[in-house]
Amino acid sequence: QVQLVESGGGLVQPGGSLRLSCAASGSIFSSYSMGWYRQAPGKQRELVAIITNGGRTNYTESVKGRFTISRDNAKNTVYLKMNSLKPEDTAVYSCNAERYSEGYWGQGTQVAVSS
Repeated sequence: QVQLVESGGGLVQPGGSLRLSCAASGSIFSSYSMGWYRQAPGKQRELVAIITNGGRTNYTESVKGRFTISRDNAKNTVYLKMNSLKPEDTAVYSCNAERYSEGYWGQGTQVAVSS
């Protein structure tokens, strides 16, 4: 079992920055691939960024060059640094941990980008 707790969301103006954190507990964090997903009102959840247990990263096209996913295995934490935020980035951001057939979700944190 893995428990995931996100933090760092909030209200920010367009062009601003936020850093989301996802703290994991309960199992061997370093063995999991970690992902950030988001769901905007009325839209399907989409993958934003993923980092494998080997450190490889991948991003959805709309955030490339603006968002950076990273992990600190010593702190059992994955981060999402978001720069140059746009109103269309407004969504609930959730953290996901996956390993083989196991998958776990956090409760999500709201990000709102508005002037």
